[in-house]
Amino acid sequence: SALFTGFAGKLSLAHAAATAGGRLLGNDYRALVCVYLYGGNDAFNMLVPTSTAGYAEYQAARGELALPLGDLLTLNPSVAPVGNGTFGLSPSMPLLRNLFNQAQSPLAITTNVGPLLYPITKAQYQAGSVPVPAQLFSHSDQSVTWQQNRADAQDRRGWGGRLADMFYQTNTNQQLSMNISIDGENVFQAGDNVFPYFVGQNGAEGIDLVQPWNPERRAAFIALRDASLQNALQRQFASVMRRSMNNEVMINDALDGETPLATAFPDTHLGRQLQMIARLINARNPLQMQRQIFFVGLGGFDTHDNQLADQADCFAELDGALAAFHAATVEMSLANAVTTFTASEFGRTTSVNGDGTDHGWGSHHLIMGGAVNGRRIYGTPPSLAVGGPDDADWGQIIPTTSVDQYAATLARWYGVPASDMSTVFPNIGRFATSNLGFMSNS
Repeated sequence: SALFTGFAGKLSLAHAAATAGGRLLGNDYRALVCVYLYGGNDAFNMLVPTSTAGYAEYQAARGELALPLGDLLTLNPSVAPVGNGTFGLSPSMPLLRNLFNQAQSPLAITTNVGPLLYPITKAQYQAGSVPVPAQLFSHSDQSVTWQQNRADAQDRRGWGGRLADMFYQTNTNQQLSMNISIDGENVFQAGDNVFPYFVGQNGAEGIDLVQPWNPERRAAFIALRDASLQNALQRQFASVMRRSMNNEVMINDALDGETPLATAFPDTHLGRQLQMIARLINARNPLQMQRQIFFVGLGGFDTHDNQLADQADCFAELDGALAAFHAATVEMSLANAVTTFTASEFGRTTSVNGDGTDHGWGSHHLIMGGAVNGRRIYGTPPSLAVGGPDDADWGQIIPTTSVDQYAATLARWYGVPASDMSTVFPNIGRFATSNLGFMSNS
């Protein structure tokens, strides 16, 4: 039964099953794009304090991993961050620094975000007087916690899936899922009624056994698929195969029919994924989509060693791909309709493990799009002082902003009414605000 359950689950996750229960919310086009940084991004070397006192704390905590002050790319926020500190961006991210510093900037940074069940202080954490998410500092557990973001740890639905359950009826096309992953299976996009449809970097992927280049085998397969089947499992399998084959044709025809975008994307893993998302968005009209949620991923952030070199490569890939994707949304006149955000299971320790770092907790994240209130650093930047007020232990920084608040701010822009916010984020009422302010009200 375990084998059957896993197989059936993958079938369900691979193809949309939009049934009754959603609502019509919004009549314009909007898309969320989750860029998941696998391994736990050390964002304390992405956004670095540059004030005299702040950099001194950073340097003392990071030792040999501290980036030279003179190499950091200066950020010029339009409003001083909480605490009035100054910050620089990793030298591997010049394109994003330029986006951030624009007068009408499409880029914001939210600081010290992490999974929380309740707001918590260092004293409360050390006393164990306030509950925290289960299995902190575990890759697999915290990946699920970040993407799931609800009280019931056994519930494998994600908050992107719960958004889709609320919005899928907005789309005229009910055959294709509004949740599309270019990076395979994930908890984030799984809902009760809507599950992610997987698309490859070059388009919809078909079933090798039944491709048109073998017409006899294809005809035999279709005859078996469409036969009168008595067994319920056989009928469900045939239904999934039929939908998969139809979606492949529908998506690839829509992609082939669109005028190619002029924006050049870097030929990197993330660049190719985001280019495919741009193409799918460009084909939104023939696909009859008004609300979509996309998922892409970039690995390499589990930097236990060789961090400076490995992370520089990861940041450079992120920098080029995100900048190109924003340019593509501008080319399509959809910058205000597409919001891209980063996620990662946790940050990393401010303390150093030889030439790398260990699993942490709080981290910083990027939000990009025309509807972003950019050129701002949101949230409360943490103290990086060794043993300081935000240091739980070993340089594991306690989040001052919850994933609930970060995600709810995105959901508000997406169209979730305040009265329904707790449906998507059951814990949101435990925090002071559900709106961090980094998205416009429209």
